[in-house]
Order: sequence, then C-alpha cells, then structure tokens
Amino acid sequence: MRAAAATRLRTDPATRAAEKLGAARRVTVITGAGVSAASGIPTFRGAGGLWKNHRPESLATAAAFARDPVTVWEWYAWRRQRIAEATPNAAHAVLARWSQRFEAFTLVTQNVDGLHEQAGTKNVVRFHGSIWRLRCTRRCGAPEWEDRNAAQRTLPRCETCGAVARPGVVWFGEEIPSEAVQAAFDALDCDVCLVAGTSSVVTPAAGLVGEARRRGAYAIEINPEATPVTGGVDLAIAGRAEEVLVEIEKRLSVKG
Repeated sequence: MRAAAATRLRTDPATRAAEKLGAARRVTVITGAGVSAASGIPTFRGAGGLWKNHRPESLATAAAFARDPVTVWEWYAWRRQRIAEATPNAAHAVLARWSQRFEAFTLVTQNVDGLHEQAGTKNVVRFHGSIWRLRCTRRCGAPEWEDRNAAQRTLPRCETCGAVARPGVVWFGEEIPSEAVQAAFDALDCDVCLVAGTSSVVTPAAGLVGEARRRGAYAIEINPEATPVTGGVDLAIAGRAEEVLVEIEKRLSVKG
C-alpha cells in the first residue's frame, strides 16, 4: 500500500511541478482569462463570452470604437461592472504568495481586470493594459489616467481636452507597449516558466512559454483543454488554474 502511494506521488503532475518549483530561484508565470474565470469574469472564448449578440473580438478593436463608440463603451462598462463585483480567487492568491516566495518572480498577464494586483501579487507585467485606465482618443498629450467608476455608462471624456476617451487596453490589431514586451522577454531567462488559463492563440503572448523553454526553462502549462503550446512544454496539466495551483502549492509547502 505504501509503495503504491509513493509510485502515485512520483507520477502525479502536481508533485512534479512542485519538485521543479522547489528547486527554482527564478520563476515566471504567464496568465490568461482562465485564471479569472473562477472569479465570475467571462472569458472571451468561453460559453459566457457573448454579449448582446456581439463577439468580443469584433468589439475590442479601434475600428469598432471609431464606428460605434457607444456600443463598444457599453460593453466595457458591462465588463467593468462585472469585474468590480469580483474578488480574487484561489489561483490569484497562490500566485500572490509565490511572488513573495521566490528570489525572482515575474507575472505576465494578458488579463486587464487587475485581480492579480488586488490579490497582492508583486512584479506584474500587464501585457494588454488595464480596463481601469483611460486615454484620450485625440492624443492631446494628456497622460493615461485611472478611472475606477464602474457605474460610468456614458462615453467618458478626456479631462484635458474634452475628446472621447477610450479604455487603456490593447485591442486586436494594436501593438503591445514596448516596455511590457521588454519586461516580459527579460523575465523569460528563468528556471521555471508556468503558463496558466490561456488558450495560447493570441500572439505574441502565445510564444512566450516556448521562448522561455528555448532559453532553458522548465515549461509547465495548466489549462482545462489542450492548446497550441501543449505539445511544446515539459509538463502539461489538464485542469482549472484555481484547483491545480492549490494542489501544486500544497506539495510545495510540504517540500519547503
């Protein structure tokens, strides 16, 4: 009985992940919408990803905003309200603790909800910006500003020039801010790179874990379903981030 249990533990993916993390000094984590799903925030491509018969991919573009800013802002106002009512889940909590545990820790997130920061995670790189920040569409020179008014239903305006403001996020077809790209690629020189809760179809974020592995990192993927990067990682764990990360941390705590 005891020997069988030991064999099971040696082959358990969460235990293998904990062994690698336990020996690591530099850890980089890449997260996507699946990490926030347990907090009640719909994913773009999940079953709850539709809004007023629009596909999110057709709304999150500069062209859509130029064509129909009211509808696009209504969608963002709806998302801001959902996020304001949400709280960090177990996945956010585990990653926040890891950001304190490891000598060098970077979290690169595609999420714009701010829940990683709310959970207390240190050294977060916002790859796609923040839904809580706004910027002037006229580019009058006013710096991007924070706006936490989740009840805002009408189009926001630039406080400097009065032009329509847009969400401070990276839309489809737009470039990732250069400082975020640089910070993310600098973090790929790590011992373990773990990607969680992302479909890994949006570039350049989808290529980060592969680049980390090419640089020598042990690559781990956590996702309920296989993704385009599953075959290119060292360890793929099928499951929800909030469940798998808790299991890994349990084993990591026993080791440490």
